[in-house]
Amino acid sequence: QVQLVESGGGLVQPGGSLRLSCAASGRTLSRNVMGWFRQAPGKEREFVAVITSGGATRYADSVKGRFTISRDNAKNSVYLQMNSLNPEDTAVYYCTAGDVFTTTRDFYNYWGQGTQVTVSS
Repeated sequence: QVQLVESGGGLVQPGGSLRLSCAASGRTLSRNVMGWFRQAPGKEREFVAVITSGGATRYADSVKGRFTISRDNAKNSVYLQMNSLNPEDTAVYYCTAGDVFTTTRDFYNYWGQGTQVTVSS
């Protein structure tokens, strides 16, 4: 049973930064794609970023240039560095893992419980 646990969320002012972490347990995910989605109140869960085992990445247009996804296979973990945050980034952020390098939510097999990110002055 794979478990994903996110951490690092919180309240930050516009223009600020946060770093989210996601630790996996149960089995190694070093060969899997890992990524981040987010869900704002009243909206669908949307793709944010994804990274392959080899380090190839893909980002949503709304976060490109501001967010950076990375991973540490030895630690079975994935990270999301978020800079220049704005109120539109407010959402619950979910860590996910799967077998396909895709932005489509349905292809991901494992999900964390989510961590709240609130951007407000």
